[in-house]
Amino acid sequence: MIQKKVLSSSDESSEDEHVEDLMDKQKLVQAKANKPTRTSVSAEVYGQFNKKGQFQAKKVIKSEDAVKRIKQRMSQAFMFSALDEHELAIVIDAMEEKKFKSGDFVIKQGDDGDVLYVVDQGQLDCFKVFKKGEPEKHLKVYQPGESFGELALLYNVPRAATIKAKTDAICFSLDRETFNHIVKDAAAKKREKYEEFLSKVELLKDMDPYERLQIADALKVQKFNKNDYIIRQGEQGNTFYFIQKGDCIATKTENGTEKEVYSYKVGDYFGELALIKHEPRAANIVAKSEVIVVYLDSDSFRRLIGPVDEILKRNMSRYEKYVKK
Repeated sequence: MIQKKVLSSSDESSEDEHVEDLMDKQKLVQAKANKPTRTSVSAEVYGQFNKKGQFQAKKVIKSEDAVKRIKQRMSQAFMFSALDEHELAIVIDAMEEKKFKSGDFVIKQGDDGDVLYVVDQGQLDCFKVFKKGEPEKHLKVYQPGESFGELALLYNVPRAATIKAKTDAICFSLDRETFNHIVKDAAAKKREKYEEFLSKVELLKDMDPYERLQIADALKVQKFNKNDYIIRQGEQGNTFYFIQKGDCIATKTENGTEKEVYSYKVGDYFGELALIKHEPRAANIVAKSEVIVVYLDSDSFRRLIGPVDEILKRNMSRYEKYVKK
């Protein structure tokens, strides 16, 4: 379960995974403003369109059904996971329903951006031109519950990719002002909290910084006392864990006897075996001290850990001998 080597992430990732280009543009914006460059990906860049002034909450009239659907999609979109109930209510009021026909362009690479989108229904293709004169490459298909377009709002840069409706689609849009005043700060605080920790996790160290920040958006935290069982052998597994604080051991129960078979420290991970193999937990994980873990649910795991999935599978051989029945 302990990862020691990681391959570089793919050059072909989704629109919101191409931060290197954006960071170059970020530096230009800051240079023009005579401000020192901040290296954190979650840093804010305030241009003339991104300044915070007096905020008046926007309210768009919508049906009860639309409100219900927005709540459902926001619960799936990591961008909004750090908001409290009051903040969520403001964002829901501000969102507008947008309908697109198959083949419609939702955003085009290079255009200015003033809204982000959350997919409610349908599928949308993401394309990007990496070098001028080269044909565009298909990067991914956005599904209901996913969001896109926030980078133009976060960093005051042109759209990083083109999004085109693959089928008839319905999205909910959120304006720049509401995003800046409500969503950005909450998301940035959560990202900054976990950014340094995730950069030191061996499994994730070669991932793109923004890929790690997407993981930070989705993380939840849980505390355990010494001798608490974090997972139990035989249970159905739907969670993947990183150890943020403390030490754990893996134990295997056979013929009524529980035996220690593995140990874990800060930065190690566990729980992936059940998710990859779709099998019950093969061992217990027990806290040997006060432990804090951050974790991903199964859906988040499959979406966000994709770039290192093959590494996980390869390294399963290191500990499978300890947990085979």
